[in-house]
Amino acid sequence: MRKTGTYGLALCLALQMGVALAEEAKPLRFGVINQRSVALTAEAWNPILIYVGHKIGRPLVLTMGKTAPETTAMTERGEHDLAYSNHMFTPRRDKLGYKVILRIAGEPNRGVIVTREDGPIQSLKQLKGQPVAFPSKDAFLSYHVTIDHLNKAGIAVQPVFTGNQEGAMSQLQFGKVVAAGVNEKLLAKYAAREDLRYRVLWASEPYLDIPIIAHRSLSPKLVEAVREAFIGMADDPEGRKALQASAAALGQQQIWTFIRADDRDYDDYRRFYRKASVKLE
Repeated sequence: MRKTGTYGLALCLALQMGVALAEEAKPLRFGVINQRSVALTAEAWNPILIYVGHKIGRPLVLTMGKTAPETTAMTERGEHDLAYSNHMFTPRRDKLGYKVILRIAGEPNRGVIVTREDGPIQSLKQLKGQPVAFPSKDAFLSYHVTIDHLNKAGIAVQPVFTGNQEGAMSQLQFGKVVAAGVNEKLLAKYAAREDLRYRVLWASEPYLDIPIIAHRSLSPKLVEAVREAFIGMADDPEGRKALQASAAALGQQQIWTFIRADDRDYDDYRRFYRKASVKLE
């Protein structure tokens, strides 16, 4: 009887260890909000995720929807262990337990409302009743911040949601809309690449750019390993190669570098939502 009990205990422990090992080897799902096409996003992020996964001994797999709302819904449902997103600071989503751990180094960003330089629109007031492109109803700088300003100025427009940032810029470029609410940094890159000449009608105050967030289910040890892997990329020859591959995919000369960040760095997002006129879904 003692031998049988010992065997049963050993089997139970072995099964538990097997489950633990399987869990450790399970890929981490990494979401990226749709600023560009899914194909271009994958081309830019996969070299980075492959490197980080190798460093921490656990694969990182890019998972995202076809549009920003689809990707954000995946993050909301807990389908992302990690995500590059600034959509989780609304009062409801802020309770879901994602925590800021990193951001890309660089100056803060702004939401801007722009029109074509050769177009007739000279002021925000002329946008009343006109079609204006936005990436999605979830976009912080490009929709929440810009539409809030328009609402408070009493300028009602016809929103046209395009699914991502470059879609909104493309709609403006080809005359499908008279203006667009977009992210200033991405607009500058798109305009340089596509020769879009634009006029800025309004620019918001600066906000820190998009962070990388971690789900509350991840252990502090794993989160710290992910942090260190991202932060150390630029100083590691293999990591630098991955960053250069990412920059090449985006047509950028400068590589990304990642720095430590935490939730307090994004309190201005929360303050915005406490006073915002925008209807949150």
